[in-house]
Formats: sequence, structure tokens, C-alpha cells
Amino acid sequence: MKFELGRCLLNERLMESGKSAEWLAKDLLLRPERVYDFIDNKRVMPLKIAISIADSIGCDVRALYEIVPDNNELKGE
Repeated sequence: MKFELGRCLLNERLMESGKSAEWLAKDLLLRPERVYDFIDNKRVMPLKIAISIADSIGCDVRALYEIVPDNNELKGE
């Protein structure tokens, strides 16, 4: 089954972990603007960064996005 990424859940995961976007950016040596772009769905996290983020805040990498089934596959296209 194919899936698509829905809304980014990074902000929710950060709140659960008690960490800030600024802390995450500093921890991973990223610009804070890049982290905010992920949060605001302006950019999709590359897998390597998503894995690092999940490790830093203590969550599963799949918890960083809503994951939805690909509607085209359900229609048999």
C-alpha cells in the first residue's frame, strides 16, 4: 500500500517533549528557519533529518507526520 505525508506533527512532538524549535535547531546544527519551515509545512523533512529529529526528541520517525493512504491506489489507478 502506498502512503502520502499529511500535516507535519513536529510542533506537537516538540510540545510533548518539552523542547523548543530553537533548541532542536541548535541540537541538530540547523537554522531555526528551517525547523519552522518543517512545522509550517513549507518543506518536507528529508529522511536523514527526520530520523535525527525523532532521535533528538525521543519519538518514532513516523510520529512526525500524519500518514494517509494514497487515494489513487484505493481507486485502482
